[in-house]
Amino acid sequence: MKFAVKAWSKGRARAGVIQFVVGSRSNSPLHPTEIEIETPALLLSTRKGLPFFISPDLLPSLPSPDSHLLQFSPLHFLEGITPETISAIGGLHEMVGLHEYGFAAVPRDSIVCLPHCDCTNKLGASFETPFGRILIKPSEYMKFISSMKPNSWTSLADEVPAWVSEKRNKTSVDRTVRWLDDCIALSSKGGNIFGAIVGGSSVEERRRSAQEVAKRNVSGYWIGGFGLGESMEDLSPLLNAVTDCLPEQKPRQICGLGLPEEVLQGIDSGVDLFDASYIYNLTTGGFAVTFPLERIVRNVSDSKLSNKGSDGTKINLNNAVYRKDNSPIVDGCRCYSCQNHTKAYISHLLNVNEMLALILLEIHNTHHYLGFFRAIREAIKGGKFEEFQHHFIEDSRDHIFAAALSA
Repeated sequence: MKFAVKAWSKGRARAGVIQFVVGSRSNSPLHPTEIEIETPALLLSTRKGLPFFISPDLLPSLPSPDSHLLQFSPLHFLEGITPETISAIGGLHEMVGLHEYGFAAVPRDSIVCLPHCDCTNKLGASFETPFGRILIKPSEYMKFISSMKPNSWTSLADEVPAWVSEKRNKTSVDRTVRWLDDCIALSSKGGNIFGAIVGGSSVEERRRSAQEVAKRNVSGYWIGGFGLGESMEDLSPLLNAVTDCLPEQKPRQICGLGLPEEVLQGIDSGVDLFDASYIYNLTTGGFAVTFPLERIVRNVSDSKLSNKGSDGTKINLNNAVYRKDNSPIVDGCRCYSCQNHTKAYISHLLNVNEMLALILLEIHNTHHYLGFFRAIREAIKGGKFEEFQHHFIEDSRDHIFAAALSA
């Protein structure tokens, strides 16, 4: 893996390029190639290596190469196929047939595998999963990593919510650093290791965690413990405490920041890679992303605030107002869903609980959110990120306020 920063905003926000070697196939003449993805970037969420609703044959319809970085949790494989079988197949790329995509392994995915700090102990981290609460030790975790052969992987972390005691928070940092050392020692082939950084809602512990991890020989950094009860006001100080301690030449990945406003705060603090839990949550709720990409500043009076289920950033296609709307989700959108289907059709599919509704929504939401990241990168390169962030947040607030007044 290679990473380079190409441009800076007026503050900490940065645009760069990350490169992964992909295409290595054990039983075919396919030669390894490099994929180059610009950052800040989105890692598409998967369940056992495949997107939740988009089938592999539809993945190429998403913007390339922006969509070629996938995130998965090894904990998804605690039931079903064994690590030994995956290893015999040749790893996750070989098993799912996505040889031209990069895979990033993380213990927590913010969707179906969530940390449970009350049951975590010195032996391993506890997680709530679809098949119950489990405790996973560093040795067990590394067994999955070794068998799946991801392009990058994150060390095991003891993540705690914002309300834990100072003593418990300090313990989580100590454990996470110790488990990082264990994971490095157990990694037979090394690989692109992202060291986990925790610290809860304490600026001091966040800084200490970052300083300790920065001393280790890792390829990048995974910032955990967010999305667990911290306030929006606390977000920037906590993130800045971490990124200020990290070397600039290595990528920074984060888990738990999903909302566009949170992503913008993360980028403003110098984070490069984000998960796509926001897309999953919108899709399963029947929502479609609609906020403008080319022009963030909008005249609120021009938006259709009378459309219940719309707040200027997304629309709820479960709402009856869309059942006779024969326009695409977003006019001018180049995604498969908008090019071929209407709001009325997708609303109908949701009404009859047809799975195709979730497929079409995930395609659109992913395509649109990738466009959001592309607009952010252009703003950083043009030295206008701070203005972009300010206008986006103000525009969102204005729409919500105006919608509340018209309700």
